[in-house]
Amino acid sequence: MENFILYEEIGTGRKSVVYKGRRKGSINFVAIICSDKSKRHEITNHVRLTHDIKHENVVTFYEWYETSNHLWLVVELCTGGSLESVITQDECLSEDVVREFAIHLVKGLRYIHDAGIVFSDLTPSKILLDGPGTLKYSNFCLSKAEGENQEEFFSLVTAEETGGGDGKENTLRRNIKNRIQGKPPFFSETFSELIELILLQDPQSPRQTGASSCKPTQEFQSLLKGLLQKDPQKRINWTQLLVHPFWRGVFSEVHTSEEEEEEDVSFSSSVGRRGVCASSQSSAVTPVSVTSQGPGGGYRGVQGGAAGAEEPVCMHPNKSFRLDNMTELRPKSALDKDTRESIFLLSSRSTPRMSCTARDPPNRTPLPQDSVVASGLNDISYCIKDLVYTDSDLAVTPIMDNPKILKTAPVRYDPKTLCVRAYSVEKLSCLSSEDWRGFLQQLCSSLEAQADKTTAAVRSKLNLLCYLCTIAAHKDTATRLINSQLFPVLTQQLRLAPNWDVKFKVMRVLGLLASHCTELREETPITEAVVMFTELIRENFRNSKLKQCLLPPLGELLYLIATQEEKKEHPGELWVVPAAAYTVLMRCLREGEELVVNHMVCKMVENVCTPASHYAQGFITGEIGPMLWYLFTHSSVDSLRVSAISALCRITRLSASAFQSVIDKVGLPAILASLVSGISRVQQHILTMLSAMLASGAHAQLHRLVQERDFVVKIMRSLESPSSVIRAKAFLVLLQVLCSNRDMLLLCCNSRLVMYIERDIRQATPGKGLQSSNEYLSKCLHLLIRHVVLQLPAILDDMLSALGSIVGRKHPSTVQAKQLKQSVPMMTVVLHLLTSQIFRPQVVTEEFLFRFGALLNHITSIDASETSLGSAIGQAGSEELIRNTLSAVEAITQHPALLTPHHCTVVDCILPPLTSLAFSKNVEWRIVSLRVLSEITLLLLSQEAVEEGERKEERRERECNSSTGRLLTLITEALLPQYESLLLEPDPIPVYALKLLVALTEHSSPVNSLVRDSRILPVVFQVMAEH
Repeated sequence: MENFILYEEIGTGRKSVVYKGRRKGSINFVAIICSDKSKRHEITNHVRLTHDIKHENVVTFYEWYETSNHLWLVVELCTGGSLESVITQDECLSEDVVREFAIHLVKGLRYIHDAGIVFSDLTPSKILLDGPGTLKYSNFCLSKAEGENQEEFFSLVTAEETGGGDGKENTLRRNIKNRIQGKPPFFSETFSELIELILLQDPQSPRQTGASSCKPTQEFQSLLKGLLQKDPQKRINWTQLLVHPFWRGVFSEVHTSEEEEEEDVSFSSSVGRRGVCASSQSSAVTPVSVTSQGPGGGYRGVQGGAAGAEEPVCMHPNKSFRLDNMTELRPKSALDKDTRESIFLLSSRSTPRMSCTARDPPNRTPLPQDSVVASGLNDISYCIKDLVYTDSDLAVTPIMDNPKILKTAPVRYDPKTLCVRAYSVEKLSCLSSEDWRGFLQQLCSSLEAQADKTTAAVRSKLNLLCYLCTIAAHKDTATRLINSQLFPVLTQQLRLAPNWDVKFKVMRVLGLLASHCTELREETPITEAVVMFTELIRENFRNSKLKQCLLPPLGELLYLIATQEEKKEHPGELWVVPAAAYTVLMRCLREGEELVVNHMVCKMVENVCTPASHYAQGFITGEIGPMLWYLFTHSSVDSLRVSAISALCRITRLSASAFQSVIDKVGLPAILASLVSGISRVQQHILTMLSAMLASGAHAQLHRLVQERDFVVKIMRSLESPSSVIRAKAFLVLLQVLCSNRDMLLLCCNSRLVMYIERDIRQATPGKGLQSSNEYLSKCLHLLIRHVVLQLPAILDDMLSALGSIVGRKHPSTVQAKQLKQSVPMMTVVLHLLTSQIFRPQVVTEEFLFRFGALLNHITSIDASETSLGSAIGQAGSEELIRNTLSAVEAITQHPALLTPHHCTVVDCILPPLTSLAFSKNVEWRIVSLRVLSEITLLLLSQEAVEEGERKEERRERECNSSTGRLLTLITEALLPQYESLLLEPDPIPVYALKLLVALTEHSSPVNSLVRDSRILPVVFQVMAEH
C-alpha cells in the first residue's frame, strides 16, 4: 500500500482540510486534500473531469483514496496560495501584473474549453499560484462536461452550495476587473438587489485608490467593456479576445494558427455552447454564485455578472466525462487491505528541510496572551471548563423544513384568489401602523370565519395559510406576526379548523413563525400553543404521520422561549411549559417509534439544551442518556445518529450524569469503540462529553477512568485526526487525565505525545489571520504545555525522594521498592521534554539544573555500587535510568544558550558528578560523560562566555569569576590526576579524552598551565604516535 507523510496544514474548508504532503520513499511534495464523505458527489465530479488533464495552468490530479471516514485527493502542490488571498492582501494590482495573471487565465480557460469542460464557478478562491507565480485552475467540483445535465450527476448539491445557479455566472471577465480594483463589478448584501444591479446597471470603470494608483489604459478599459457587454451579440468572442491590443501580441501566434479554421469561437466561458442551454443565450440575467468548498477547502464569495455568448464555443468532450463511464472511477481503498495500516501519516515536523539542527537557538514558543491561557496559569481547572464546548459543538439547525429529517414540498399560494392583499415582505415592512393593524384584522377575520364550511371556503383559508407560510419565512415579518393578535387566533385554529388539511397548514405557520422570530414579547401566549400541541400529540399518539406535523412546530416554540428566556427577567406564566409536554416527547424517543419521529425529538432536545435555559431541565432524566445512545448505535440513518449523539453531548453540558449513565449501562469499551470508528462529528461529540464529565469531577468512577491505560491510548489515536478541533479536544481530555493522574504522562510520552504537540504547535501559533479552529487548538495546546512544564519539578522531586531514601542500602524495603517503580521510569518523560524544542527552553531553569545535579549525584552513587536498584527495578531498569539521565544532559548541552545564564549552577551541580562518571567502569557511561564534559567546558571556558560575563553586573561578574575558579579547582583536583588512565584506555576512550583536553586548553590560559605542569603531555604524544 502506498503511504504518504502529512506535514503542516495549508488550507481548510467547511468539510475539508488541505495538507502539504510527501509520498513515502520519495522527495516529491504534493497537496493532500482530506474531505468528508458527505462531499463524495462533488469530489467524484472533480476527479472524473481532471484525471486526464495535463496543463501548466491547471492543478494536476494524481490519485485519490478512500478510508472509512474520508476521501483523500493527491494533487499538485501550489505554495503561493490563492488569487483571492493576493487580492485581499494587496487590495488592487497594477495593470502589468493584471496582464500577466490574465494571460495565464486565458491560456488555462482556453485549454479547459477545448477539452470539453465548462468550469462554471470561476472565482478568485479557485485559482491557485505555484512557487514561480503561475496561476492554475483548481476545484472542478461544480464543473461539467459539454452537453450534459449536471443534475443527473450532481443531484445532491444543495442550493446553498451551488448558489442556485447553473454554473455560468462567474467568468474570467469579472476576475480581471477584481484584480485591478480589488472588488467584483457587481456587489450587494442581498440577492434581489444584486440581480437588479446585474440587470439594470452597467459596471463602473475600474479605478484604483492609494498613493500609487494610476488610471487604467484605454486598451484595458476596451477589453473590460467588451467582456462585460450584456448583449451576447455584441460581446467580444475568442478571436477578438486573442488579438486584442491589451495582450501586446502574446497570443498572436495562437491566433495566426487558428485563422485557417473556419469556426469562430465565442468567448462565453461557460454558457454559449452549440446546442446547449439555448435559453440561457437569450438571457442577460446571471444568478448569484455562492462558491462551494471543493477539494481545496476554498472560501465563500458572491459575485455576479452578465452571461451569454455571441457564438457557441467549440468543445471536444472527453468520453471519460460521460455519466455512463462513472463506474470506472473509483478511489483506491484501504478497506480491503490491512486496515490497521495508515495511508496518510502525520509528521511531527513541518517539512524535512525545515528541521532544526542541534546548534540552532532554542525555539521559544511564547504562550498566547489571551485571557484563557493567562488565567490558566493560576486556575487550570477553570480554564478547562471554558474550553470544553466550542461554537461548533453548540451549532443549531432548524427543525422545521430540515431536509435531513423530512423533505417537504414548497408552499405556493394563488395571489388572485387571496382574501387579503398579497403584500410582499418588503411592502409589509413599509406599511404604516394603521395599514398594519388593518392587515392583521383582515387576517384574523378570515381565519376566524366559521359559518361557511364549503369547499370553496376551505380552499380560500388554505390559500391564506399558504400565503402566511411564505411571509413567515422573513425574520422581521415573523417577529411582528408572532407578537400580534394573530398568534392566539392561529392557536385556536388547531382545535376549530374544519379539517386536518387546514390544521396542518396552521401548524406549519406556527412553526415558521417560531423558527424565524428574533424577539418574543412577554405577553405572547406561548403556553397556550404548547399545551394545544401537547394535547394533540397525546390524543393522536398512534398516528405517526400526524406527529410528524406536530413535533417540528412544538420544537421551534420550545427553542424560541429557551433562547428568549435570558433576555427576559420574568417571563411569567405565559411561557410555562407543562410537564406533560416533556413526558410526551420522552415517549417519542423510545424504541419502536418511527425513525423520523425519533429524529425530530432528538433535534428538539439538541436545540432546547443549547442555550443556558431552565427549559432544558425537563429533558434531564435518568433514562435520557441511554435512550439517545441507543438511537445513536442502532439507527441506520447517519443524520439521526449525529443528532442523537449531539443531543446527548448538549445534555451532558447541563448534567454530566447523563453521560455517566451511558457509561454505566454500555461500558467504557463501547464508548471508546464508537470514538475510534465514528465519523468526525461523532468523534468530536464523544471527546466533548468525556471532557465535560472529567471537568465535572463529581463521579466516583472518574478515578477508575483516569487509571485506564486503554482509555488514554484511544484518546491518543484521536491526535491523528485531520480535524484540528478533534485534536484540540483530545489534548484537552489528556490534560484532564494528567491533572488527576500524573503517572499517565509516561504512557502519553511513549505514545508520541510530545511529537504531536510539536506538530500542532506550529499551525496553532497565534498570528494574523488565525482561523477559529486553530485558535482553539492553540488554547488547548498551551494549557497542556503549561501543565506539563509545571509538573516536571514534582517529577524530579519524587525521583530524588525515592533515590534518597535508599542511599547506602543494598536492599530497599517493599515500600521503597514500590516508590522506585513508580518514580524512576518517569525519567523517560524528562528525556522527552528535554529533547523537545517546545518544552526544553521552558523547563531548563536554575531550579531545574539544581535538581538535575542532585539526580546526577545519585547516578554516580548507583554507578559506584554504593546504591543498589537491582532488587527494586532490576539491572535493566537501573541501566535505563543512567542512560536516560546522561542523554538528558547531552540534550541540554547541545543548546548552549540554555546553559550560559546559569554558569555558576552548572559548575557547582552538573560538572562534579559528570567528572566522576568520566572514570566509570562502564564504557558507555564514560563515553557519554566525556562527550558532555567537552561540550560544557568548551562553553564555560570559551572567550565568548568570558566576554558575555564581563557585560553582566559587577556582582554577577564576581560570581562568574568565582565559579571559574571553582571550575579550575575541579579540573586540577578531580580530572587531571586521573587523566593519564583515560588516555591509556582501549579505543574509543582516548579519542573522547583528547577531545575533552582540546576543549579544556583551547580558550583557557590557566588550564594550559595546569596541563603543561602535569604529566599528561608525554602520554598525549604517545597516544598520537600509536594512532
